[in-house]
Amino acid sequence: MTRQHYQGSCQCGSIAYEVDADLDQTFTCNCSRCQRLGFVLTFVPKADFRLTSDGPVTEYLFNRKQIHHRFCPTCGVESYAFGTGPDGAEMVAVNVNCLAGVNPRALASQAVDGASY
Repeated sequence: MTRQHYQGSCQCGSIAYEVDADLDQTFTCNCSRCQRLGFVLTFVPKADFRLTSDGPVTEYLFNRKQIHHRFCPTCGVESYAFGTGPDGAEMVAVNVNCLAGVNPRALASQAVDGASY
């Protein structure tokens, strides 16, 4: 797979976005949040992500408070989060479960041991 254009949203559509992403680069994580929510994630530079509908939104910060988890207070779905990567560049973590036309369970995602951080 190569970088493609996708549309994503929370369940009710209050939060919606477009993103250019390579879904050969997806991750699952066993941290206290990702494991509970069953996330399949891909990370993209902020320039490759564009909100088309932003609200209402609620934000959750935990652990080191470096990742801004954004979720819809109406349907409860976290469709993306943002923060900075190890190199200081602004990044967006996209919840692949929220992308239209994508079966995230069919992807060969890399497991990340977030519980150890």
